[in-house]
Amino acid sequence: MEQTSASFYLEAQIDEFIQGIIDLFRFHLRGLILIALLVAGFFLWLWPTRATWGPVALMVGFALLQIAFAIVFVIIQFGAIFWFLGRGRTYWIKPGETGVGFADYKGNPEVLESARRVVTLLRGVKEFKEMGGEAIRGLLLVGPPGTGKSYLAQCISTEANVPFGYASAPSFQNMFFGVSNLRIMMLYRKARSLARKYGACILFIDEIDAIAQARGGRYAGQGFLGPLFGWGGNAMLNELLLQLDPPPQELTLIGRLLRLLGLRRRRVELPPVLTIAATNMPDALDPALLRPGRFDRKIVVDAPSAEGRREIIEYYLNKVKHDPNIPVDDMVYDTIGYTPAAIRYVINEAVIHAHFAGRNYITYEDFTAAREMHELGLRQPIKSMSYEERRRIAYHEAGHALAQFMLQPKNRVVKVSIIRHGEALGFSATKPTEERFTKTRDEIMTDIQVALASRAAEELFLGIQMSGVTNDLAQATHLANLAVSMWGMDGSLYSALPYNQMVPDLFRKQRIERILAHQYENVKRLLEANREALIALAEELLARDELNEQQIREILRQFELVIPPPLPEPVEPLEVRQAQEAVLSRVASPETTPQPEEPITGPDGSEGPAGENGQFPG
Repeated sequence: MEQTSASFYLEAQIDEFIQGIIDLFRFHLRGLILIALLVAGFFLWLWPTRATWGPVALMVGFALLQIAFAIVFVIIQFGAIFWFLGRGRTYWIKPGETGVGFADYKGNPEVLESARRVVTLLRGVKEFKEMGGEAIRGLLLVGPPGTGKSYLAQCISTEANVPFGYASAPSFQNMFFGVSNLRIMMLYRKARSLARKYGACILFIDEIDAIAQARGGRYAGQGFLGPLFGWGGNAMLNELLLQLDPPPQELTLIGRLLRLLGLRRRRVELPPVLTIAATNMPDALDPALLRPGRFDRKIVVDAPSAEGRREIIEYYLNKVKHDPNIPVDDMVYDTIGYTPAAIRYVINEAVIHAHFAGRNYITYEDFTAAREMHELGLRQPIKSMSYEERRRIAYHEAGHALAQFMLQPKNRVVKVSIIRHGEALGFSATKPTEERFTKTRDEIMTDIQVALASRAAEELFLGIQMSGVTNDLAQATHLANLAVSMWGMDGSLYSALPYNQMVPDLFRKQRIERILAHQYENVKRLLEANREALIALAEELLARDELNEQQIREILRQFELVIPPPLPEPVEPLEVRQAQEAVLSRVASPETTPQPEEPITGPDGSEGPAGENGQFPG
């Protein structure tokens, strides 16, 4: 069947070629006759007198040949230079060389199903076109770093059995204007050449937001140097847009020559090239890039859920030697929010930890040590730290830990430490007991109390204020600002997000201050009501330097912990509400300033402009 279709295709090509030759002679007969007359006139009138004009013509021809040689030499030089500069850092993988397929992609079954459909379309391009459809040209993968966007693109290439090209978008940029466009052009030319050979081709562009941000946006377009020194952002984006949806054109030199001579007249069919791009900033992309016909398909690749993490953990555990009784369930909930790349990294670090511990397999303790190093940083004790400073840090972290233990029942306090990890002199770490995707107002206020518990412990038990609350105050202020400005949790449904007004104005700052002060008083009452428990926790932490989850529970189990009722919500002062209403009424009024019926005159009776508050300057 395949030989029969191939013979039919060859016969059609021969018929088209013969018909093209006939059309050439038919449509260009007048020109051919004129050329024949000129040739005949040359041999009849000029050739007999060649002794007269021959030497002059030879000298002129030799001079023209030298000029032509110089021009061709310069063109070849420039062509070689631009060819060298136009080679981008693109890595090509032929079919079957990647070694990863859909069987190796774990954790996101819905994303995998979408990828299978893309592969089906790539494999059935011919049948799809026979139905009247067009092959897809662009697929945008959106998600945070480490979620497996480039890995998914490799899997699609392997399953579709087509060439795969990997290119980093920043590598297109060049210090010479025009070279970036040339790199994109040459990249797509090679992709289409491979697509003609293998039936299709996949081109993966990583971090596409580096060259495709919205024109006229904050970071897009050309810099203050204009198109020089690699600042031709718009030109590069325009070239990319053209290559994604190009006009029909012949790709081979023979094809262009035949079409120039009129020997080929059929419609040009471009080989299918699927461009897959990855970004974690989809809102920054130019709208022209996302229109139908370009990147009209989008797959969101997010961090996996509990089921996905279990699948990923089991997949990577099967690749290493491990304790057969390792608690996979605990590992799943220890890694909430982890990406596949982070899980792979932690398991590999666990292998390294087990190797230096003298074991040839990993345990849950190795996994925990690797996870803590990934989350908290390297453990670096400061042996020269004084006892008094260690005591201050212990009470600071004990305030956090007690507030977390009592106010956040859906979290478990897994570790509290006064040993330096990374840039932190101490920490109180928690892990959620279940996956959660939203929070209530009470939970947000509780989080603010936990952040402020360190300052409350310092004032109640040490009588001082320390500088270690920098991140705590920033976190509490950030949550209060979101509650006021975005989440409508302070009596107003106004959102500052549509107007990019996340920096609080005077009135919002007052409301944020009121929330912070209220929650600070609540957490102070909590710590005061459980004074003995906090002292015991802080002193034990001071003695051991670190406490794990079991030790924390044993210490606090000895006390009857009490959560006092929260203080009533403070009422906004009347003068503040009146000032806000006055400002809003002036903003809403179409006439912001009343027009006087009579001209305003100065002290000397002359008319003139009034200054601030209706007062005249000077």
